Amino acid sequence: MLNIKQEALAYNLGEDWNQKKISMLEQKDVIEDKLLKQISAVLKIPVEAFQNFDEEQAVNIISNTFDNGAFLNTGHSASFNVNPIDKLIQLHEEKIVLYERMLKEKDEMMARLEKLISK
Repeated sequence: MLNIKQEALAYNLGEDWNQKKISMLEQKDVIEDKLLKQISAVLKIPVEAFQNFDEEQAVNIISNTFDNGAFLNTGHSASFNVNPIDKLIQLHEEKIVLYERMLKEKDEMMARLEKLISK
């Protein structure tokens, strides 16, 4: 629901964790308190939210709280105005700049190699 990848959660839990271990953890019905507190801290969600979890209620809260990536007026001071399309375009443009820089460096290296070969 939080759109957090298993690899990211594993990384934040420490070097003893990996994606497979997180996947196995998700299948458990009971998680020991110490680990639950650690996960709670990493995800910044109260332990009680896990202990009293109701999927239908959580889906309702999320669907009533978020609208196209924007945080609706729920009394919270934070706002999230990230448009995924804009972010995708930005990343694409950054990739193009990187490719152009790599091509320029390749051309410069080829010119230096041709110079060395012709000596």
